[in-house]
Amino acid sequence: MICKKLHNKFGVEAELSDPIVPYRETIKKKVEVEGKHKKQSGGSGQFGQVVVTFEPLHTDENFEFVDKIVGGSVPRQYIPAVEKGIQEAMSKGVLAGYPLVKLKATLSDGKYHAVDSSEMAFKMAASKAYKAGLPLANPVLLEPIYKLVVTIPDDYMGDIIGDINRRRGRILGMNPMDGLQQVEAEVPLSEVFKYATDLRSMSHARGEFKMTFERYEEMPGNLAEKVIEQAKKDAEES
Repeated sequence: MICKKLHNKFGVEAELSDPIVPYRETIKKKVEVEGKHKKQSGGSGQFGQVVVTFEPLHTDENFEFVDKIVGGSVPRQYIPAVEKGIQEAMSKGVLAGYPLVKLKATLSDGKYHAVDSSEMAFKMAASKAYKAGLPLANPVLLEPIYKLVVTIPDDYMGDIIGDINRRRGRILGMNPMDGLQQVEAEVPLSEVFKYATDLRSMSHARGEFKMTFERYEEMPGNLAEKVIEQAKKDAEES
């Protein structure tokens, strides 16, 4: 309706598309990997080599970096560059390019060159370790889960619950409220983008709802595959 008003009043055409779901990626397995950056092009070159262990992080933080270098295999001045290289690489996951979360990275070993090593070389080595190691660490796609609270007349209770189940929702509880029913559920965000329109239709405009973010959860494999395939197509087209 708003688009029609824009067109009729101002002659403006609007292109509509579904909102983008803010998926995330994480890993489920511990891996140790080597990253090496070496480049020689006349004069001083670039050299940095690191050994990093990647594993799932089970805290409230999204990233933890642990320095276990002993014996100076990686000079102290280059260790912050290794951490920064991994953090910057985390902006894109290895499955569909969504940001990576809940990662612990432990730097345990490496090599340097007295002339050719630099912060940039170690940053690149860390990035290469990330790209080599993450595909081996059982990466998975995470989807945002929202708490959905729907208030409707008793007559529409069955339709609402059935609809929530079809949206991969989990019913948490039901509370009677003076002839009305309040249904609490958890639902993936991707399933409720058009819920306002659907609820209006199911309840004859007598229902209302509110949503709040709860957490991220691993996405079912068959659905994750579709998201990954679409992300690859979008990347190719762009």
